Amino acid sequence: MSGPKAAEQLSFKFALRPALARGDFLVVPANEAAVAWIDRWPDWPGFVLAIAGEPGSGKTHLASVWQARSGAETVEGAAVTRETVPLLLGQARPLVVEHADEAPEEPLLHLYNGMVEARRHLLLTACRPPAAWKPGLADLASRLRAVPVASLPPAEDVLLRAVLAKLFNDRQIDVAREVLDYLLNRLERSFDAARQMVERLDERGLARGRPITVALARDVLAELAAENEGENEGENEGKSESTGENGGGER
Repeated sequence: MSGPKAAEQLSFKFALRPALARGDFLVVPANEAAVAWIDRWPDWPGFVLAIAGEPGSGKTHLASVWQARSGAETVEGAAVTRETVPLLLGQARPLVVEHADEAPEEPLLHLYNGMVEARRHLLLTACRPPAAWKPGLADLASRLRAVPVASLPPAEDVLLRAVLAKLFNDRQIDVAREVLDYLLNRLERSFDAARQMVERLDERGLARGRPITVALARDVLAELAAENEGENEGENEGKSESTGENGGGER
């Protein structure tokens, strides 16, 4: 077997382990206030802190830094239930709740109260600050409004360049400056878009046995744009069909 198709078939995927140590976090003026919250632990004004930011902004990275420093346990918000709350409180350790806005309200309230009563620190992460979750339970809503928030802002050029460089470095990929310049001038301003781009470039580079070049970046950008356009068309068609079904008999 030989040729380009053979190269594509012989590429291998390996488990990727991002660098999540404190020194690996990219500190810029836009996020240094959030980093300062983590660095000042345990000197927080209370026992609960939230980290809020869009996907890929560094919430999990900062939570991992705090977890390593505090010895905290980590749990997904959806796993906070009536059954698990007593177990989590019984561990007598600080706790990180990732995607905390996905936790059921009553168990989250019990967990919050239990952690504060035990004088143990609780770190919540979510895309939106807790005050914006607007839960139905009044007691939970009042507690969430009082939680201080370490906000991670949307991507800006300086930070997005640094994030792209880190994502490539995590995959042990060397990229030329012109590739980063090309991506910065065309990429959607979000950390999630940067993550998707680097992941796809890595896949295509391995499959084709090629280094990451501007030409490859151009191909991948076009590929992702076509995929997104197809997804949008599918959503619009679904909405049109739904409208027709609901209102087709009215004149």
